Amino acid sequence: MKFNITHNDKKSKARAGIFSTEHGNIETPIFMPVGTVGSVKAVHQTELDKDIKAQIILGNTYHLYLRPGIDILEQAGGLHKFINWQKPILTDSGGYQVFSLSEMRKITDEGVIFRSHIDGSKHLFTPENVVDIQRIIGADIIMAFDECTPYPAKYEYAKKSMMLTHKWLERGLKKFDESEPKYGYKQNFFPIVQGSVYKDLRVQAAETIASYNRAGNAIGGLSVGEPIEMMYEMLEIVNNILPIDKPRYLMGVGTPINILESIALGTDMFDCVMPTRNGRNGMLFTWKGIINIKNKKWENDFSKLDKNGNSFVDKHYSKAYLRHLMKSKERLAAQIASIHNLAFYMELVEKARQKIKEGKFYEWKNKMVKILSNRL
Repeated sequence: MKFNITHNDKKSKARAGIFSTEHGNIETPIFMPVGTVGSVKAVHQTELDKDIKAQIILGNTYHLYLRPGIDILEQAGGLHKFINWQKPILTDSGGYQVFSLSEMRKITDEGVIFRSHIDGSKHLFTPENVVDIQRIIGADIIMAFDECTPYPAKYEYAKKSMMLTHKWLERGLKKFDESEPKYGYKQNFFPIVQGSVYKDLRVQAAETIASYNRAGNAIGGLSVGEPIEMMYEMLEIVNNILPIDKPRYLMGVGTPINILESIALGTDMFDCVMPTRNGRNGMLFTWKGIINIKNKKWENDFSKLDKNGNSFVDKHYSKAYLRHLMKSKERLAAQIASIHNLAFYMELVEKARQKIKEGKFYEWKNKMVKILSNRL
């Protein structure tokens, strides 16, 4: 995977670039829709490609391993063929899911023993077999197995957790370097920076991860409950250390404002379930601010969802119609809202790239942060 920075913003650390995979090029900054089980909820692959204009999507090792299972995925020829998606895919190693299953798992030096949320069956994830699983899934970018440190965490626990992540990283890298892709195209391995909200631990973790000189680097353990100012502080510390010439992926973040502020701090890649999850519950992100489409004020508002949006649903459906679908619990409501929000996120990073290239990102970002926080 090659990564080339094409433009830098003069007043911030924002940058625009292109990284190439064997399933296509990805322009950064980029947002990746979350397709946890091989499906971005309520959104068809054709809509992802043609309307939302997603360049890369995310799948999850934990969920795909449990269902449909790696045997099915291998028989299908990998996730790309299984879901009929020709563009790049990134897989999260399952570390976050293990973190979220705190009452159903046990962490050891060997790995994590956990029980399936589906049927309670017992399983073991190790740094090695997580690489094997992701090889079979066939993602273009695979993640190291890590422990996502919870917040709040005492210093000693955070340090112990970080050191375990680094031990697992060495084992995972060894397995990755000694194994081969299964489907005839190259895969890339991203280590993950942990360290909770402790500056010295984040420095140590970033320096350790940078020393491996992999295709790109990820930043985990943020947006897990810590104050937002603290997240930005940790992100700035880490980005000042991670290599300039490698893409930086902030995992699980976040709101449109989070994304803009993080781009300004030098971050390139983002994913989050917020556009689809919040959309299904009636929250729409628009170029004028945030809408709760369930509110009565939209009952007879026949204007389009977002007059400044460019997606199919923005041009063809009114706020009153979507509110009616939401109140009726019609499945089409989730589809329309999810497409709208994902298209907005993709337009947001596209405009960020454009403003970086024009040398106007910093001023535009500051203006948009104020607008996008409005509750309409």
